[in-house]
Amino acid sequence: MSKDRTTKDAKPADEEGTKGGKKKLLIIGLVAVLAIGAAAYFFVFSGSGEAEAEPAPEAGTVVLAVEPVAINLAGGSYLKLGFTLQMSAAYDLHAGGGHGAGAKPDGSKAMDIAISQFSGAALPDVQNNREAMKAHFEEAVIEAYHGDVYEIWYTSYVTQ
Repeated sequence: MSKDRTTKDAKPADEEGTKGGKKKLLIIGLVAVLAIGAAAYFFVFSGSGEAEAEPAPEAGTVVLAVEPVAINLAGGSYLKLGFTLQMSAAYDLHAGGGHGAGAKPDGSKAMDIAISQFSGAALPDVQNNREAMKAHFEEAVIEAYHGDVYEIWYTSYVTQ
């Protein structure tokens, strides 16, 4: 019996060394592949965001006051709305060579958007959701003017 125990427990030294060496080699290989993949991801997908980022819009020198207009609301009420368009610095560059001395901007497009958005609105909505409606209106005007409008200010906002 002692003979069986020694033969079962005794393994050749070469066999143990190759198993441990293969595991170590496999682990080192996996770490290397992960490191190469991470480096490739870093170089391909990351970069300085400065080249892709657009400059933040800036207020220009041109301000256009749009005359107040009465807009019919639902239920026989109305909104008297007047506003001012603050044009962007980009508009100054396009229209007047950097000084805003070019042609005066046209507010009719903004007025049309105002009439479209506020006409038929319920009086409580116009009275209680003023800032939300202004944000929606401002967003539509900036898009319609292709970024030439920087901001909108209400000069008249009367409901009855």
